[in-house]
Amino acid sequence: MPIYLYLPNVSLLRQDKEKYIIIIAGPTAVGKTALSFALAAKYNAEIFSADSRQVYKEMSIGTAKPTESELAQVKHHFINNRSIHDGYSVGEYHNEITKALATYFDTHDIAILTGGTGMYIHAVRAGLNSYPTVSEEIVTDLEETLRIGGIEMLQHELKESDPEYYAKVDIHNPARLVRALSVIHETGETFTSFQQQEKRGLPYTMIPILLTRGREELYERINDRVHIMMQNGLLAEAIELYSYRDLKSLQTVGYNELMRHISGALDIVAAVELIQRHSRRYAKRQMTWFRKYGEWHNFHPDDKKAIESLVDQSIAKPNAQD
Repeated sequence: MPIYLYLPNVSLLRQDKEKYIIIIAGPTAVGKTALSFALAAKYNAEIFSADSRQVYKEMSIGTAKPTESELAQVKHHFINNRSIHDGYSVGEYHNEITKALATYFDTHDIAILTGGTGMYIHAVRAGLNSYPTVSEEIVTDLEETLRIGGIEMLQHELKESDPEYYAKVDIHNPARLVRALSVIHETGETFTSFQQQEKRGLPYTMIPILLTRGREELYERINDRVHIMMQNGLLAEAIELYSYRDLKSLQTVGYNELMRHISGALDIVAAVELIQRHSRRYAKRQMTWFRKYGEWHNFHPDDKKAIESLVDQSIAKPNAQD
């Protein structure tokens, strides 16, 4: 990773204090980090991570987190700010990044938002529905119902109390059923009624850039990255975390497969091949998500000049992007 000098491009800082978020999204291994560093240097910006696993300080190699030297070059937000024992939700991320950006834009005009967690980026662009706080007792009761009566009982109750949500939710996902029913029990209102509330993204001009590569090119990069992770000590990192393997935060590609190896269920060659296969599938799901939610400017990561030209034009014409 080249070292970039932090020099402000004064000509691009508007006097009317319009605030911009350059969004760099894309699948794993596509090249988001290198481009984000280059843009941060050019526009004197800091980087806000939108990665649901890089927030965990115990998980570094397997999440492709920037190295300590890279983090020293450009200030990052939302990396290493949680423990795997605490957990983290998109709602917490939305609340925290809303406050962080408001403070940041007191002294800056441009921010870089980058990552592969679609829900995090969508929360910044489009906002989140506002759901009520639910008591732990209600959740515990529903989980007990699930344990004793099975998922069918939750499916039946949701179908009766909120048929509209029942028709579109994954009824085989117990976590989503418990979530919806807990809100219904707490408020007496349907879950659908909260989903229909108006959502608003953050009040900044978004410049949404989606990085893409050809399928074979991306898959080769993913396979190579997994080998590099192994060379850099991913297995040792997984061994250190093995005692916590049941934590939700560790149910992640790269760690799941190595936990199975450590337990004796897989040899190391099979585990590495599985990590590569699951990473490729994950990249495919990421692209499906990004293309489904929001409009994007699509670029190959090597099209740096074209990307910078787009950003320059967007800054010259405020509110041209959404």
